[in-house]
Amino acid sequence: MGSLHMIMNMMTMVLVVVVKTLVPQADAVAVSQIRRIATSNNLTGVFVFGDSSVDPGNNNRLKTDAKSNFPPYGMDFFDGRPTGRFSNGRLATDFIAEALGYTKEIRPYHELGLARPFDVSHGVSFASGGSGYDNLTAQVSNVLSLSHQLMYFAHYKRNFSRKVGVQKADESIRNAVFVLSMGTNDFLQNYYVEPTRSAQYTVDQYGDYLISLLHGYIKKMHSLGARRLVVVGVVPFGCMPLVKTIKGAIKCDDEDNNVAISFNSKIKKALVTIKSTLGMKTAFADTYDLIQSVMQNPTKYGFVETTKGCCGTGTFEYGITCRGLDACADRDKFLFWDAVHPTERMYKIVADEALNSIIINLF
Repeated sequence: MGSLHMIMNMMTMVLVVVVKTLVPQADAVAVSQIRRIATSNNLTGVFVFGDSSVDPGNNNRLKTDAKSNFPPYGMDFFDGRPTGRFSNGRLATDFIAEALGYTKEIRPYHELGLARPFDVSHGVSFASGGSGYDNLTAQVSNVLSLSHQLMYFAHYKRNFSRKVGVQKADESIRNAVFVLSMGTNDFLQNYYVEPTRSAQYTVDQYGDYLISLLHGYIKKMHSLGARRLVVVGVVPFGCMPLVKTIKGAIKCDDEDNNVAISFNSKIKKALVTIKSTLGMKTAFADTYDLIQSVMQNPTKYGFVETTKGCCGTGTFEYGITCRGLDACADRDKFLFWDAVHPTERMYKIVADEALNSIIINLF
């Protein structure tokens, strides 16, 4: 995010949330079955674009306050190290890549060229916490816009082609799964906070504007080789602990949640058009329904606390306001890690659902 000089400004700017799924809770597909399907369909890897729900650390090298490369973030990651992921451990995209048989952690694009080289053939994340479909959203936070993320992907593709040859690189990219997870920041840290878009559009019109941008970005992805795409809808952001704290509410904010429902409906309609015009295989990942299901029946999912986060008071802390604070010991029983982002446990549930969605819709 942008410079956060005052606590209230921090509380109104949201980095984002979760990776989404297509269906409510269902039995997870066995890993052996997933890998068999991936192999038979020549699936090559995962390329990730979005916000803090899927950012593994790209913001670490940016001049932004939208970071989480410090404790207690990452306390349940490998070796307990903070990587820049906005959670206590791994993200849903990490679990997805592992289930497909590639890697236990999706690496950030900004680690390329550093002293620790890594295999990029099975996927990279270009995501940047605080970003959105609207370039203005990224500007507010001084993070990577989706336009910049796609520019970096084009650069990655050129380098990959030089390494393995154009034909092999093109084939690898065509057979990869592309994940796009963003949208919440466009509303919570841009439309509701900054005066520009709210002066230009009603909230419903702004949703239409974002969808027009989404169409353009997907066409760009297609031109770069994407053929299988999962688009993650927005979560019930009226239920975020931070949002409830700002509004002085105990229960979820219905007005915000209705905005999320409407925008998700627009995304689904857009994907129908994209599928017919570009011939891409697409899936809509619906975390809205999944999170609502968890909140309505937490014990079914093994949770005890779904109303506040695990870091600090759990009511407003996230990012730099969570830095150095104590975290709860029973993190696996919490839906939220901080006042915005889910725990690793919740991300694992999301990943299980997303894998079902991928198998049903992309093969």
